[in-house]
Order: sequence, then C-alpha cells, then structure tokens
Amino acid sequence: MKPKILIVDDEKPLRDTLARWFRPRYDCVLAPDAEEAMKAVAANPDMALMISDVRMPGEDGVALLKKAKAANPDMGVILLTAYGTVDLAVEAMKDGADDFFQKPITDLKAFELRVDKAVRNAALAQGTPSADATTSGGLAEFTGDSPAMEKVYRLIRKVAPTDATVIIEGPSGTGKELAARAIHALSRRAGGPFVAVECSALSRDLLESELFGYEPGAFTGASEKGRVGHVESAAGGTLFLDEIGEIDLATQVKLLRVLESRTIKRVGGSVDIPVDFRLVAATNRNLAQMVAEGKFREDLYYRLNVIDIRTPALKDHPEDIPALAARFLKEAAARNGGAAMEMDASAIASLQAYSWPGNVRQLRNVVEKMAVLASSPVLTAEDVPPEVTAAQPAPTAPVSAPEPESAQSGSLADVEKRQILAALAACGNNKTKAAESLGISRRTLHRKLREWSAEP
Repeated sequence: MKPKILIVDDEKPLRDTLARWFRPRYDCVLAPDAEEAMKAVAANPDMALMISDVRMPGEDGVALLKKAKAANPDMGVILLTAYGTVDLAVEAMKDGADDFFQKPITDLKAFELRVDKAVRNAALAQGTPSADATTSGGLAEFTGDSPAMEKVYRLIRKVAPTDATVIIEGPSGTGKELAARAIHALSRRAGGPFVAVECSALSRDLLESELFGYEPGAFTGASEKGRVGHVESAAGGTLFLDEIGEIDLATQVKLLRVLESRTIKRVGGSVDIPVDFRLVAATNRNLAQMVAEGKFREDLYYRLNVIDIRTPALKDHPEDIPALAARFLKEAAARNGGAAMEMDASAIASLQAYSWPGNVRQLRNVVEKMAVLASSPVLTAEDVPPEVTAAQPAPTAPVSAPEPESAQSGSLADVEKRQILAALAACGNNKTKAAESLGISRRTLHRKLREWSAEP
C-alpha cells in the first residue's frame, strides 16, 4: 500500500502537476483550500504528509498547519510559498512544519528528495513502512528479475545494513542512483537525509565549496552568511557522489582527508568540523584505468572501493525489457493523464532487438515517446521510433557456427555507431535531441563522434 500525501493549493495546475509527478510512488489526495484539506485529514488518519501553499483564499497555510497537526500529530507537513521570509519559516517550524519550500518549484527532483525525507520521518513516527521500504525491501524502484539484476539486489541487501563505503560502477542510464537510494533506504540511516551531488555538473572552482561549504567572505561573490556544504548536509544520512571520476585531483586529496578524519574544513575556514555520513559513489568510467593514467588518486580509489556493485547494461539483460516497458507505459499514462496502454509482441521484439546504448534511461524516454504519439491503446512495432528500428540489423540466414568472440565485440561497436548515427539523422543532426533520445549525455555523444573522426 502506497503512503498517502495531501496536496493543498488553490492553483489547480500546480496541484495536478505535483499529483502526476508523485502518483507512481504515492497515493495523492488533492484539496483547493484549508476547509477541504481538513476534511481530507479527518477522512485519512493514515495520511503521511501534507504539502500546502501558505497564501490561499480563506485560512492560510500556517493556520491549516496548526489544525492539521492537532488532528494528526504524526503527519509530516511541507509548506510552499512565493512570499517566503525567514520569520515565516521559523514560525512554521515552531508550529510543526517539517520543511519549507520556495515557489515556483523549478526542480521537481530536488523537491522530491524533501518529500521523501518527510514521508520517511512520518513513517518512523507512525510506525508504518515508508515508500522506500515497501514491496521489495527498499528495491521497489527497480524492475526486472533477470539473473544480472538479482545479483545487484543481493549485493544491495547485503551491504545496506553496514556503514561500508560503496562504489557503484556501470554505464550511464543503468540505475546507479536507484541503487544508491536503495542502499540508503535499507540502512540504519534511512531516517536521515540522502544528499545527491552530480560531480560532473560542477566546475572545479565550485565543487570544493559545494562539497565542504564556505565561511562568510571566503571568496568574491560568497554569501555574507557563508554556506553549509553537501557533506555537512548529509549528517546522519548518506552522501551520494555521482560521477566521482570527474573530481579534479586537488579536490580528491581533500575528499580523502574527509573520509579518513571524518572532519571537514569549510573554504576560508580553519576549524575542523566533525561529520557523520555514509558515502556511496558512482561512476561510468574505469577508475582503475584512470589510476594507471594518473588521473585518479590510487589511495582514494582504494578508500572508495570497499564494496563494488556493478549495474549491468540493458543489452546484457534484455529479458527485463517487457516488465520495464510495462512500468514505463503506466508511469507515462499517470504523468500525461492518458489512458492505460500495453505493447504487443511485435513491439516488445523490436525493443529487445536494439542494444540500448543509453540503457534503461533511454528505454524510458523511448516508451514515453511511443505513448505520447500512439493512436491506439495497443502499441505495435510500427510505434517504435525510427532511431531504434533504423539501428537494428537486417535479418540474416542462419550460420553453422558462432562468430569468434573478437568479431562479436567488433560487431557490437559497429551497432552502437549505427545507432548513434541513426539517432542523429532522425533528429536532423541536432546533437542535444539525439543524446536525449539515446539516453546519454551530450558530452558522451561528442566523445563518441571525436573517437570516430580519428578512425583511419
């Protein structure tokens, strides 16, 4: 049974947007004002969380907060406002709000992290399982029961109860962050924060201050109040460093010191601040090779590589594609307000014939595209987009013996190249759209094109 969340806002588009975003994981109840919200609270004593606007016709969100907490003291509350002030935030926290979020909500993923945390805290208070801990023991976000995925699940269940550092390796789009979240949800730190940092998205100059924070006036443009970094923000929980191979050598030295001393120094500061967090890192690069090339510190590599989990490429477990496609179709219908859909055998066969260089992320994008453009509730091979079908090899006559392993690997490289070039052609040579359709980053696409331009 999914946890219930109540979304209260007088703006219907915002209510509907949040409901579409959260419905795959939560049972969403909607209310336009405080009066309807209190009716929902009374009718649902198991409500896990209320998300409410502050400025609404009739009673405002702070007044609603007080009444709702009186009726259900264990229910979490997040307030939204476009008129946020420090004084209002402090008042709301004193009255029992778990969090305070500024409108407009421009980053739904960041907001989702705050919602998940509040739901987990409410679950602990109510003695009920949170969304992360239901169904598959923290693995509910994964789909697939192939041997390759079962190996990943076994490792996650084994290492999660410990406090060991984990490195998750695998190609882009294979669910490395999902694995990190599952480890957190199944750990003793599940009630604490899960702080995700996309290392490749931060410049060298920004990365250190983002990780470790900074003191007031530490550098030009620094806030007068200073800032707490991601490491401190993860206190009592899990710090997830995605694409850790992108961290420069100077920051690697400082990260190693933090892992060994369990203290940090903010940029511009001189005081050692104790920190308590678990580190889970991920990479799509070969860190051992980077160590050999002098691009990654050997001592940090061994400090990270306590437990190694490898998420497999989708081409290595195509038997999971039917279940994945069915799930993504359901999620697409929930997000876009469409009717339920399904795929026939011809569509599934076409999807399984593709090698998916962008892995599960690319499959999700392709399935949503199929759902949006479909003219029938039953999708067939004709609904599979050309960037997928154009890359599939034509049928050949049976051969009497398998190809040598070296020939097969060469063939896979050729297939990948054909797929990427086909996606570029289908997108009118728009590299950004081609990368999105493939489920890979624009940087990866450019790297591939550079490699091929250097071919003899």
